[in-house]
Parts: sequence; structure tokens; C-alpha cells
Amino acid sequence: MELESVMITGTNRGIGLEFVKQLMQLPKPPRFIFATYRDESTTQALKEIRDAFKNTQVVLIKMDVTKANEIEEARKIVESKVGEKGLNLLINNAGVLKMQGFSEITEENLLFHFSTNTIGPVIVLKEILPLLKKSADRNINGMKISRAAVVNIASGGGSIAGLTEQSNLFSRRFLDAMGYRISKAALNMAMRLIAVTIKGHGILVVNIWAGRMEHSLASNKGERTLSDGISEMLKTLQQLNDSQHGAFVDQHGKPVPF
Repeated sequence: MELESVMITGTNRGIGLEFVKQLMQLPKPPRFIFATYRDESTTQALKEIRDAFKNTQVVLIKMDVTKANEIEEARKIVESKVGEKGLNLLINNAGVLKMQGFSEITEENLLFHFSTNTIGPVIVLKEILPLLKKSADRNINGMKISRAAVVNIASGGGSIAGLTEQSNLFSRRFLDAMGYRISKAALNMAMRLIAVTIKGHGILVVNIWAGRMEHSLASNKGERTLSDGISEMLKTLQQLNDSQHGAFVDQHGKPVPF
């Protein structure tokens, strides 16, 4: 995998932090990794990674995906580093989950999830799009992450077709994640619409489900480790192409029903 620059949202823990770690360990790591976080007090692990590697610039950026001014400032920081080369890859990872089922659901809970899990990725992509276009324009050989791409960390919980009584997504624990699941279903539609809209620019848009693994938003005891899960996803990202544009896939690249 050859990437000049990567921007990842929500990197202070869990999936985002593990992406930063494993990208740094590639035989040829990116020249720039832009790692965003919301809370300065949670960045110790990121700072240790930044200070341990000298061939890659890990640029820490305070950015809440629900705040337009912080997203704009983040774009300016990225642009100042990548210049006319643009940005290769945006990983929309930042997300929230607060368990609440229908009998307890509140407007506040629904808006909390929708703001971060759906609106956030859309507005981040809209702001960063000019930098992805610059990268795409430098290489016209098909859609791939080394040219220009946005990868959105989706969830099987957002699959409407997957919600059957025979599926483990029908369990009580998943039913109680109502706001989260609605927001992730909306993310699938949002990114499908964006994929169709920007197809002519050569920027690959893919939603990917990491599968069930231990991470900061959910405790899936006995499932794959976070390290194994992200390792699988990185292998899949290398293989993504035009045929997955606008698709929802699992960690192995297989289609997931919307």
C-alpha cells in the first residue's frame, strides 16, 4: 500500500488509534498522517506515536466533526502540508454510541447520533473534497485508495436488510442501539448519494464494516482483537477499486446488504 497522505477522524482511541498505529508500521508508511481528536486530555497515545516515528509526520488536529469551524480549520492545516498534491485518503471514523431502545428513546439521543455519525462525515468530506480532487487529478488510472478515496467506518447495525429475526443484529443489545443504528443507516444512503454525485472526479467512496471486534464503542468479548480487525481492513483497502464505488462492504470486501 502506497499512500502519500491520510486523514483519520476520531483517532484518540479504538479503531482510529489502531489505524494510525498500523499505518505507521507499513513497509512504506504515509508521508503525512493527519489524526484528529476532540479532547486534548486523551491524546497521550497519539503523541507517543508521533514522537516515535521520524519518517512520517503525524499531525495532531483538534477537530469535533459536529463543529463546522473546527472542520474548516482542520482543512487549512491539511492543505498547508499537502499543497498541490492534495490528500490521498480520508477515513471517516469518528463516531458515538449511547444505548437507548425505543421505549426510552429521546429526541436528544437521536440528534446526538445523527450529528456525529451522519452529518459529521458528510460535512467533513464536503470540506476536504477539494484536496481529494487534487490528488485524484494527479493520477488517472482508475479508482483506488492510493489515488484518492474516502472510507467511511460503517456498521452492520445500519443494514435494514440485515435486521431479520434470524440475524444476530436482531438481538436485544442491538435493538437498544436505536439512535446509533438509524444514524449508520442514514450514513449508508448519504455516501451512496455522494458517490454518484462525484463519480466523475475519480474519488473512490466506500463504506466498510469492520465486523464484530473489541473496540471502544462496543465490548464484543470473544470476537477478533482490534489489531486483527484493522489489519484485515487495511488488506481490503488495498484491493478496493471502481467496482466498490458507493458500496457497503465488510472487512473482507464482500458486499453487505443495505
